[in-house]
Amino acid sequence: MPKTVVGLFENSGLVDDVVRDIEALGFPRQEVQTVTEPLTFDVTGVMSFPRIDYEVQMSRELTRIGATEAESKVYVDGLRRGGSLVFATGSEEKIRSAGDVMNTYGAVDIEEMQGTEPQMPGVIHPNLTPMRDGALVAGRIAQSGGGPRCFVW
Repeated sequence: MPKTVVGLFENSGLVDDVVRDIEALGFPRQEVQTVTEPLTFDVTGVMSFPRIDYEVQMSRELTRIGATEAESKVYVDGLRRGGSLVFATGSEEKIRSAGDVMNTYGAVDIEEMQGTEPQMPGVIHPNLTPMRDGALVAGRIAQSGGGPRCFVW
């Protein structure tokens, strides 16, 4: 299963340095990608909404690798404001190292931007002991530090 770490950077000028340092960890160039929102969008007709189409497609791709709708919204909003996304795909050890690099360069803390995950109410049955071991989030690997998120897809 591929594992990918994603970092959002408000300062797009840092992205080349982030990519260089991640590649120095041994990532092949094809496993490190960057995304910025295009400066212009081609209008193809009266009912053409290219920016919206771009943002919807970006959200779909992010949720495909395991991002929640709220995380995808923060990423797309960051791109809309001129930020950049950096993706690095590899082994769990490598993506953790890439996440550390992203933290060093100030990747945006997504939780600060979206708030905490909603707490779902539990149903307690008289014959069952409630289980409260902690939150389980499918498709995600815990990442120490602030901004980058790791996904398994």
